[in-house]
Amino acid sequence: MGSLVGQEAPNFCVQAVVDGEIFDNFSLADHKGKYIILLFYPLDFTFVCPTELHAFQEKLSEFQERNALVIGCSIDSPYCHMAWLKTPKSTGGIEGIHFPLISDLNKQVAKLYDVLNEDAGVAYRGLFLIDKDGVIRHMTINDLAIGRSVDEALRVLDALLYHEKHGEVCPANWSKGSKGFKPTQQGLKDFYVEV
Repeated sequence: MGSLVGQEAPNFCVQAVVDGEIFDNFSLADHKGKYIILLFYPLDFTFVCPTELHAFQEKLSEFQERNALVIGCSIDSPYCHMAWLKTPKSTGGIEGIHFPLISDLNKQVAKLYDVLNEDAGVAYRGLFLIDKDGVIRHMTINDLAIGRSVDEALRVLDALLYHEKHGEVCPANWSKGSKGFKPTQQGLKDFYVEV
């Protein structure tokens, strides 16, 4: 696996479930101008996956406030996505999820993003933050058994927004409302003086 950070996000045009309907031509390129949180998850009707999707749904308005679109992706068909979306949360379903779920049935999107677990035939838990110009600015890849942190995804998005607005860098453990500093030796010295 290689890093895609700093590279243009590979485009795709696939089937997806959006607002309860199946779309045949859901394309990443159609969403330029928005920040994208692209979430790969292994399979519908599994165990860690619904906890992640519900956790992102719970904070969906916070992503939307930041002009960010959350998109889920697995190797399931759009029909499988539809069935899972109609299954109540209390029985392991994802009823109430309101962000797009793309269908990567032929596993081409997982291959493009280098998250395909060839042995298992599913995607690892990849998360990609794509900026409004279509460039990947952050990525994490978790093994199948390890869920992701929605708060960390928001924190990284906030750091990117802060950097774009102020031109400053964000130090370790930076969070919204914290100070950054100029990416110079003097900026670093001033940062350590203040903390």
